[in-house]
Amino acid sequence: MSIISFGIVGGGWRAEFYIRIAKAMPDRFHIHAIMVRDEQKGLELEAKWGIRTVRTLRQLMEESSQFSFVVVSVPRLVAPEIMLELAERGIPVLAETPPAADIAGLQALCESMPKDAKIQVAEQYLFQPMHAARIKLAHSGKLGEVSQVQVSAAHDYHGISLIRQLLGIGFEPAEISGQEFESMLMKGPSRQGDPQEEQLAPSIQRIATFRFGNKLAVYDFTGDQYFSWVRRSRMLVRGSKGELVDNEMSYLHDFTTPIYTKLQRVDTGHHGNLEGYYHRGVMAEGEWLYRNPAAPARLSDDEIAIATCLLRMGDYAAGNGPSFYSLAEAAQDHYLALLMDQAIMTGKTIRSTVMNWFSE
Repeated sequence: MSIISFGIVGGGWRAEFYIRIAKAMPDRFHIHAIMVRDEQKGLELEAKWGIRTVRTLRQLMEESSQFSFVVVSVPRLVAPEIMLELAERGIPVLAETPPAADIAGLQALCESMPKDAKIQVAEQYLFQPMHAARIKLAHSGKLGEVSQVQVSAAHDYHGISLIRQLLGIGFEPAEISGQEFESMLMKGPSRQGDPQEEQLAPSIQRIATFRFGNKLAVYDFTGDQYFSWVRRSRMLVRGSKGELVDNEMSYLHDFTTPIYTKLQRVDTGHHGNLEGYYHRGVMAEGEWLYRNPAAPARLSDDEIAIATCLLRMGDYAAGNGPSFYSLAEAAQDHYLALLMDQAIMTGKTIRSTVMNWFSE
């Protein structure tokens, strides 16, 4: 199995996910270089990770024969310019989410992108192990026709990507309503680590409904859920013959025979198991719903999902694999998230239109 070599533009918190994954999977990934404009920051990255850095995009592009694609991990306001410059040079791009800041930016990016550009977006939530298993189950027919989902697992476009995947929604119009609710919550961990003192702080909950014709989605999320010890994620997938609530499934084998079962994580290294500590996959009723393509690397679920994006991008850039999350898909999810913001802020029902991002 060949090693996938790639470059990175950006050296922030999110870019370090790609670095950690490459270091954990040296037999699969190699980072050719990281473009960081700030020299001091570049030197710090080199000292920390042992990866060469360059200062300009031109420098990185001049070495494009030595890598398969570039990960663009920069703020959404500047990402489109960099994506376009790379695409115009024929360099495949894996862009962080979202690919542009607003609806006008999304439209301009899609309209100006070369028709033959190889662009994918690193929407990782679809590939987190349990979410990937739920999506496969929703599409399996076991629950019948899925008509409703409730997603409380990720913010904005991430949550909407899960909604559309679980419901099997493409670019159909939607009616969107929403509201916010503020309550107090004891502060928990953050990117900076564990809390250092007892402190209450406001927690903002955003609730929205999306009606896609005869299908309904409920979005419910607070930013605290990503780190909080006491705010857990919740998922409901409801179909005509059954439903999945978090990891518990109930469905009808026939109209007189209900089946009750669970989605079971399979992790190694527990209770004296000597395989090593990693995630193997997700099973239900003796079948694999999901197998971890990054095994046996020791990665978190989010890192497994990003590693999956990298593996798929390697195949896609080489012409050996299909599109897995296109620029149009990313634009649609962010578009619906922006309309959700409008619905919440105005208290009005917002109706989306069918956006022609570009022909896939």
